Amino acid sequence: MRQLLALTAADLLQRVRDKTVVIFALVVPMALMTVFNLVFSATDGLDLAPVTVAISAPAGDDMAQVLTSVVSDLDGTGELDVTVHEVDEAAGRKQVEDGDAAIALLVPTGFGQAAQQGEAVTVEAVRGDEAGIEADIVLSVVDGVLGQFASGAVTVRAALAEGVAPTELAALVEQATSGGPAYDLRQGRAADEQLDSGAALVAGQAGLFLLFTVSFGVTGLLVDRESGTLSRLRSMPIPAWLIIASKALVSFVLGVVATGVLLTLGSYLFDADFGSLPAVAVLVVCATAAGTSVMFLIVRVARSSEQAGIATSIVALVLGIGGGAFFPVSSTGPFTWVLDLNPVAALLRGLGTTSGGGGIADIGVPVAIMLGFGAVMLAVSRLVPDHGVLS
Repeated sequence: MRQLLALTAADLLQRVRDKTVVIFALVVPMALMTVFNLVFSATDGLDLAPVTVAISAPAGDDMAQVLTSVVSDLDGTGELDVTVHEVDEAAGRKQVEDGDAAIALLVPTGFGQAAQQGEAVTVEAVRGDEAGIEADIVLSVVDGVLGQFASGAVTVRAALAEGVAPTELAALVEQATSGGPAYDLRQGRAADEQLDSGAALVAGQAGLFLLFTVSFGVTGLLVDRESGTLSRLRSMPIPAWLIIASKALVSFVLGVVATGVLLTLGSYLFDADFGSLPAVAVLVVCATAAGTSVMFLIVRVARSSEQAGIATSIVALVLGIGGGAFFPVSSTGPFTWVLDLNPVAALLRGLGTTSGGGGIADIGVPVAIMLGFGAVMLAVSRLVPDHGVLS
């Protein structure tokens, strides 16, 4: 044990002094996170400007007045500031042309009667050139109200086709348009494994560069062989497995520390909360173990440190991009399950669960995927002929 710790401490000190480790483990991912923060932070805090809506609705039409009331009630909802001007059709069009209103809603005469009788009727919306997302919100709400009216119209047509008495139509329309949704909403116990945009970028970059970071310990075996250090170590009364174990431990320690630092600093930049610290620690440890296992396979195949560096870059980019390091990845088809076995994707799903309030008991599947991935890689590395360090 003393020999293992001595070898690990000496190698860790050498790796920390190596600027390449610091660059790939911390500087590059933090630089990418900063750039992403500058690019995407403007979309996170969207400010809604005041919007003026001109509505032309026939007097005495109750359903038209309902539409006006709904738009007026949007004022003060969330951060939306809506001002409603009740005008005639000509004045509404003129206000939009002059820029005094962002949008004009023109309700035709006989709107309510036509809707109640199931006849086709159109509400015209005139949108200004400078209208922004605020006008889109108003139009979305209006479209929802008209959709309710349309469901009432469909009810009327169906009732008339079935011979329902006209005196009963009003009750049917009332039931069709005022009924609640045909589903129940229930609060889940944990997250749905979905991170918001900022937290997903932080977790993705941490997972991607974790694979680069853990490579420095294990692939250091190739560097030591080329420099003659490995032959000197093997000539000492030290078991060969102890040398390999020390390199693996170096990779593991570097991966855990670097990933923890990236998640901490990244969560500060993007104001992300990954949830329970013990659960996040378990995910980081398992992800690091899975990443280190891949390096054991690479070091048995690569014949030089250059080949190991190229292979590491390929594996890291494939697993990182496939796991959603830069953007969410979804696929369909018979081989979709392959993406689910990606340790980077499992890390992101696990962090999504913890960020929504999940604990260690809720991350069993991601942990099992990462540990299973590591076990498979270690088994494969034992079966592959050694053309690398110990050949």
